[in-house]
Amino acid sequence: MPTISAFFGIVIRMFYDEHAPPHFHAEYAEFKAVIDINALALKEGHLPRRALGLVLDWAELHRAELLANWELCRQHKEPSRIDPLQ
Repeated sequence: MPTISAFFGIVIRMFYDEHAPPHFHAEYAEFKAVIDINALALKEGHLPRRALGLVLDWAELHRAELLANWELCRQHKEPSRIDPLQ
């Protein structure tokens, strides 16, 4: 599961050959969540409110890159790193 970004203690990853819809995994301390890229919404799991807000803000800024990485992962290719939230 490649790490594609990390910021403020949050790690963003994507798995290879995942099931639809396009999504990514976010981890913050002991919390784990799955974020739907198209809907920019929590799909499963839990993150603290502030961490979830940061993840969703970051995903909105990088939606096109996330979707491109989704396609790479589905083809078992290495996804690109995405700039962290600043």
